[in-house]
Order: sequence, then C-alpha cells, then structure tokens
Amino acid sequence: MMSSEKIREVGEGSSSSGGATNTIASFLNNHHPPTPAPTSTPQLSRYESQKRRDWNTFGQYLKNQRPPISLPQCNYNHVLDFLRYLDQFGKTKVHLHGCLFFGQPEPPGPCTCPLRQAWGSLDALIGRLRAAYEENGGLQETNPFASGAIRVYLREVRDSQAKARGIPYKKKKKKKRPNLQIKASNNNDGATSANFQLQSAT
Repeated sequence: MMSSEKIREVGEGSSSSGGATNTIASFLNNHHPPTPAPTSTPQLSRYESQKRRDWNTFGQYLKNQRPPISLPQCNYNHVLDFLRYLDQFGKTKVHLHGCLFFGQPEPPGPCTCPLRQAWGSLDALIGRLRAAYEENGGLQETNPFASGAIRVYLREVRDSQAKARGIPYKKKKKKKRPNLQIKASNNNDGATSANFQLQSAT
C-alpha cells in the first residue's frame, strides 16, 4: 500500500505539471543562445556608388541601341557616341565662335549657346567606367575606355571649352620632394658629426 507521503508527492507533481511546463519554457527563453544579427551589406563609398550608377547607365545605353550592343562588341566608337549623347544633359554653357561672349569668363548677359557636359565631369566619368569595365570581367588590353582616341577626344573638349569660356586650363604641378643630404665633418676633438641639409629637387 502506497504511503501518504508518496501519494502526496504524486498528487503535487500532477497538480503542478502546468507550472512546471511554464517554468521550463521560461528557462528556455531566458537561456536560449541569442540569435545572431543578420550581417548587413557594407555601405558603398560615394565613389563606388557613382561608379555603379555610371556603369548601369552605360549598359542601358548599349541596350537601347538598334540593334542592341553587347559588352564584348563595345569599342571606343561606342564610348565616343555615349559621351556626345550625354551633352544633352549638360549644364555648362559653351559659347560658339559667333557668340559675342566667346572667350569671356563672366558674360554680362544670356545667350543661346548650347549647354554641354563639362570636361572635368567627362574625364572623371571615363575614369570610373574604365575601372568598372575591368571589374565586370573586361580585359585591360581591350578596355575601350582606355583607348587613345578617348584621351584625344577629352583633350579636344578641354581645350575648346577653355577657349570658349575664357578659362585657361592649368595643369597641376607636382610638388617637388626635398632631398636630404648628409655631410660629415670632424670636430676639434676628433669626433665626427653629421650636418643635415634640405635641398629642393631640381
């Protein structure tokens, strides 16, 4: 015959089963290993974001041609056409030869001369596209953005805009690094000391 203590223990265990379940659930909730936070994609720099937008714009331009042009078919002529196409969205006033304000950096009034893409903007654009081309599987040897024809075109745009706007292009001079020269001299006590002299590189 089961003792009263055993009956009481079984009865208490049966009656407290719901409480035990809640206790276990609470324990699991409190001691469950934390769920790792989802890894966030690193934010692109301003340069990388602009490079991606430029690359997508150029790709869309090739697709819109009739017939569409694939990337392996792209050559420097397509790049030149793309640069000329962008002129319609330019914001830089470039005076024509017949304009009264040709060569004036600060014209006194409005004129009907066209707006163009500034040379500096085109130069930076080509630099980004040249990098994006190789990052997207293109070969350096066949990179159309690195063609000599592109460099010639950019130089012509630079010179023509400088004359039309009366703003001469000034090439940035590289800073000369000073040369450090050491001269040894003997002191009266026979010890040798070093004299340091800074001289500009010639």
